[in-house]
Amino acid sequence: MHAVPAVRADLPAWLCLASEVEDLFGPMVDDPQFRAAVERNMERGTALCVRAAGGESGELAGGLLMSVHPPRYEISWLAVGGAWRGRGIGELLVRTALRDLTVAPGTVEVTTFGPDHPGRGARGFYEHLGFAPASHLSADGTRQTYRLRLPDV
Repeated sequence: MHAVPAVRADLPAWLCLASEVEDLFGPMVDDPQFRAAVERNMERGTALCVRAAGGESGELAGGLLMSVHPPRYEISWLAVGGAWRGRGIGELLVRTALRDLTVAPGTVEVTTFGPDHPGRGARGFYEHLGFAPASHLSADGTRQTYRLRLPDV
């Protein structure tokens, strides 16, 4: 499997993937701002996806949106479909984004779930990839920003 830039033909599958994770992220599929953000990232080449079947548009195993403003980068959205979790799809997406969409030196940030949130497993995922907490928990304890420093090569 490969992480590749998403194209407009992937939008229906992207929205299907988003529907799978609305219990963690909140409503997205019917939100015109979410759809517009996905489309903008597709146009910019900063939406990456892993297609489930043979590279054709259809079901997505995972997707990632990256905000690119060198030297600052942000993973603004990352999701892996339930049937694909635990297979390295998320790591593939993040490592591909780091390789293809960033330039060192710089920093990559991601806002992830707090330790008491049902999506708290994402914290360990990001720590495994070298991210570290960069801020205190949000006031309600549900979110925290993690940061990765890109090495000065």
